[in-house]
Amino acid sequence: MAAMTMVVPRSPVARTREFFRLYWHRGAPGRPAVPWVLNLAYGMWLTAFAFKLLGSSWDMSWHFKFIRDDFAPPHLINTVGTGIVIVLVAIHSYTGLGCDRRSLRLMRVGLALFLLAAPLDVINHRVNGLDLTAWSPTHMLLYLGTGVMQAGVIDGWLKQAEPGRLRTGVLLALWAFFLENTFFPNGQQEYGILGLRAWERGTPEAEPSLLDFAARQIGHPVDRAAVLHFTMPIADWVYPLWGIGVSALILVMARRTIGHAWTATAIAAAYVAYRMLIWPLLLAATFPVSAIPFYLLAVGLAVDLGHRLGRPLLGGALAAVAGYGALWLQSRLRPWILGDAHTESAPPAAYWTVVVAGVGIAVAWWVVSRVSARRT
Repeated sequence: MAAMTMVVPRSPVARTREFFRLYWHRGAPGRPAVPWVLNLAYGMWLTAFAFKLLGSSWDMSWHFKFIRDDFAPPHLINTVGTGIVIVLVAIHSYTGLGCDRRSLRLMRVGLALFLLAAPLDVINHRVNGLDLTAWSPTHMLLYLGTGVMQAGVIDGWLKQAEPGRLRTGVLLALWAFFLENTFFPNGQQEYGILGLRAWERGTPEAEPSLLDFAARQIGHPVDRAAVLHFTMPIADWVYPLWGIGVSALILVMARRTIGHAWTATAIAAAYVAYRMLIWPLLLAATFPVSAIPFYLLAVGLAVDLGHRLGRPLLGGALAAVAGYGALWLQSRLRPWILGDAHTESAPPAAYWTVVVAGVGIAVAWWVVSRVSARRT
């Protein structure tokens, strides 16, 4: 009881010391946690995901300029986030604080998948060489592990935190991290299209050693075919289906989870704002930059409007049409800030997939609505 009425330590270091002094006891998942302990734990989760976000953002740009290095600075930044995650999962597992059985299980499974994928990815690069594409099996396993882990954190915070602004704000941040992790493979095309156009202009972004290595992998000289294989190896139908279809589903789940009117728009805007923030930083540091998915704002708005209408099937169609329409419009606009009328502002996309995306979003939205209503 004394612990419940104690003065909350002010600094993170003091809070950490106080936590280990008072609460470092073995317990089953679901053990009640006082608010400051809960906030300390999930504040560290946000810190871990922030390190992983910064590392992965720089990592994509790095690999479009240099040959891969296991100890490249972006990998080290990402490793800091992974280290924090390992500590957090160990603390949750030992004390049982800040989670229940399901959320802890998701955290553990996600971490296990990530730790399994990391050495497999290193082996894959050793065997297959460059393997830049963000869509490789080992890379997808990394995203899957991170996503499962993030789902566990969202589940834990949703159940443990008291209703209020803090609970809503943390949920918004966690869903934004979830969206970024899932959307991340599309960076292959967003960086790739600008890398290809830079080579065509005679100002390649990649170092000569990287271009030579990539060309040797397919037995080519450093010509357009080799650079195209290096920068844009993914079919055009993948980009819009993943960027609009899957992103819309994530925004639907976030809107259902949080329940506020402009949830999907706020999460999409936060992600786009982050991409806009790192763009000039990478450019100033002479690293490759990417096209920015501004069309996600239209997807977020459509999801929020669909929820207001209360019709999942109509909402799915609206999200697909709005997303594809915004992507088409963005592709017609040239990035004047680059001073080059021949540089695309969006990767190539197969627009016929709008039908597939619309049906997929509508069905998934309907399923989410039914499951949510049944639980309620």
